[in-house]
Amino acid sequence: MVVFEKPKSLTDAPLHYCPGCTHGIIHRLVAEVIDELGIEGKTIGVAPVGCSVMAYDYFTCDFVQAPHGRAPAVATGVKRADPENHIVFTYQGDGDLAAIGTAETVHAAARRENITVIFVNNAIYGMTGGQMAPTTLPGQVTQTSPYGRDVETVGYPVKVCELLSNVDGAAYLERVAVNSVPNIKKAKAAIKKAFQNQIDGKGFSLVEVVSTCPTNWGMTPEKALKWLEENMLPYYPLGVYKDIYAEEAK
Repeated sequence: MVVFEKPKSLTDAPLHYCPGCTHGIIHRLVAEVIDELGIEGKTIGVAPVGCSVMAYDYFTCDFVQAPHGRAPAVATGVKRADPENHIVFTYQGDGDLAAIGTAETVHAAARRENITVIFVNNAIYGMTGGQMAPTTLPGQVTQTSPYGRDVETVGYPVKVCELLSNVDGAAYLERVAVNSVPNIKKAKAAIKKAFQNQIDGKGFSLVEVVSTCPTNWGMTPEKALKWLEENMLPYYPLGVYKDIYAEEAK
């Protein structure tokens, strides 16, 4: 009999996230994967700055706190210190990974660092009040773009999977979402593959999770999920953007 219960890799600490925030779903998926792969005792997470800054309170594995945007650099050091015995993952938002941390992300991929990156894209700066982020959609209203993002003035959103797909060192890139049960199942499969790639020594893997931020979007959780489906997914299409080992197997 299958029993639905809390993953062993999650603590009993109540989550601090806003109602309707999808961080909780993503946390559970990561924890389920850690449990299923039996790697809790050797997994080390890296939490940067952002809404996920307190991720170390929610996972039972070891964690390291990184400066804003520097999680891939910290993860590189942790992994290289003991590559045979450490499974290292970062958990980052779009303001962290795609803004101040762009260089760390790109160069970790270019070096094919054998780490796993979980990238949460909700198209806004969440923790600091809802400012425009690198992934904010054209025309999207935020605290710092009250008339909508003007691409003529501030440029276009950064599409991380598409960007990294041109980096030779990136081994596996997939964009998923957690707005429906079928998409949540696909998201878990992608996260599990990204961790398994690291176990197998295949190199840099990143899973981008298109997510909601009901509070800073000014929506109910239900409307936020609908807005994600109607607005974010057309701009950020789901799918595998790179998988060099699958390509080599053809």
